[in-house]
Amino acid sequence: MKLSVILGHPRQGSFNHAIAGTVVQALRAGGHTIWYHDLYTEGFDPVATCSEIPKGAPLDPAIQRHCDEIAEADGIVVVHPNWWGQPPAILKGWVDRVLRPGVAYAFEEGDSGEGVPIGLLKAKAALVFNTSNTPEQRETEDFGDPLERLWRDCIFDLCGVETFYRKMYRVIVTSTPEQRQAWLDDVREIVQEYLGHSLASSL
Repeated sequence: MKLSVILGHPRQGSFNHAIAGTVVQALRAGGHTIWYHDLYTEGFDPVATCSEIPKGAPLDPAIQRHCDEIAEADGIVVVHPNWWGQPPAILKGWVDRVLRPGVAYAFEEGDSGEGVPIGLLKAKAALVFNTSNTPEQRETEDFGDPLERLWRDCIFDLCGVETFYRKMYRVIVTSTPEQRQAWLDDVREIVQEYLGHSLASSL
């Protein structure tokens, strides 16, 4: 299977990098083809220009590569920290530029863009791993967990991905090495569950 892994965290050596590394290791051990992008290391430009917004517009080769990969991916994994209840800007820009009309979604013929989109992604499952320094009770009661709604409903469901799972690891700033190792073991188990046996049997 072909699987896409997208990381959005600026600091090398972060726990997000450890999560992404665990994901890639687990997937490669399963014999899958992996497209791995550390957006900050690659210097991904998150700014969408007006000229590239229309469906079928000519794209920068780097963006076209991302589009081609995500269109062919059987599964998708996204890793990022919780910043203000949102992904980092570089990852939001990746969504803007890569999950574009004609690649991730479309509208019915004759629709002006006001109707319900048709999801185009081939991926059967998407996983999102997040980190946070906000305790779970406060996140839920004060903020309503906006990342769940964003990734599940506003992005992956719209783009036609049927199976979605997101896991938040917290509180990072006070975590111990033992806690972090247990979290990485959990990541490995989740990846194997959603992108291993169950996904393979659905293809």
